[in-house]
Amino acid sequence: MGSEAAQLLEAADFAAHKHRQQRRKDPEGTPYINHPIGVARILTHEAGITDIVVLQAALLHDTVEDTDTTLDEVELHFGAQVRRLVEEVTDDKTLPKLERKRQQVEQAPHSSPGAKLVKLADKLYNLRDLNRCTPTGMLSYWL
Repeated sequence: MGSEAAQLLEAADFAAHKHRQQRRKDPEGTPYINHPIGVARILTHEAGITDIVVLQAALLHDTVEDTDTTLDEVELHFGAQVRRLVEEVTDDKTLPKLERKRQQVEQAPHSSPGAKLVKLADKLYNLRDLNRCTPTGMLSYWL
């Protein structure tokens, strides 16, 4: 696929296309793509992560969970390693929310280092977003 910069841009473009109709639940209705970009930025700028697979997974982490994207599609475009990381951080939306959260806590110690990094950066981004502007009644949704 070319240089690492090209690989990152490809993942960002893919995620932007998949999330194009989505907005964050803040008062401004921020474009959803800001979230995965912010998660990847936390990893690069604050954690010093340079692993291209982890950064691609950060950009793609909500595509399977929140869009019509399949894991096979992720693998086709970005390879098996990225697919595995995205799969590790993807919740099963067929389960009730409380059960999904319980599984996150239960599975966290057994996750790969890359999945832990993506999940922690995701949580940190959401906590900072809550601090910036807490939507009424949405605290439990974002955590």
